[in-house]
Amino acid sequence: MRGRFPDFRLGNVLATSFTATLTERRGNAVERIPTPQRLVDWLAVNNLAVESCTATQLELAWELRESIHAAATATAIDDTVPASAIQIINDCSIQGRAVAVLTPEGNRHWRLGSASCVEDALSVIAADAIGILAGERDGRLALCASPTCQAAFFDTSRSRTRRWCDMNTCGNRQKKARFNANQRTSRNAARKGVVRSG
Repeated sequence: MRGRFPDFRLGNVLATSFTATLTERRGNAVERIPTPQRLVDWLAVNNLAVESCTATQLELAWELRESIHAAATATAIDDTVPASAIQIINDCSIQGRAVAVLTPEGNRHWRLGSASCVEDALSVIAADAIGILAGERDGRLALCASPTCQAAFFDTSRSRTRRWCDMNTCGNRQKKARFNANQRTSRNAARKGVVRSG
């Protein structure tokens, strides 16, 4: 079953990793959580395990994802965050009953109110987004430089100049495109040189 769907793009920041469940937003969009079960899978990978998900809960997840993306995009370009996005993020945050607990290793872990409550998991994602959007974390929101991606990501690099949402995908794709363009230019220049000398 796993081979039927594209792999998840996982990052270190929950909220922007969640927005990355829809990629290539400006090209041929790739939906990485197209079914309720796929959302269950994504939540489990992110330590927010739920037992099941309904079609209605999946629609709520998509709505939250797009609201976080809209808010993050606006913040990244210093624009006004849409009021509708703020409302949805706040509503999702309020609806959940998740609580933070401290593990013996000293890490924060989220305990959901019910093992099958997607809304609890979404409230954790919404709370993470609120922390980022409110500037409570060290880093900055940015947009991927890939013209077909434009994903919002949270840049925690030392210089805060990261250009790609993921170096292994968008970054490498852009490097390959530049390399191929340079190779074509070099071949064309070489051909012109042969024609001139002949």
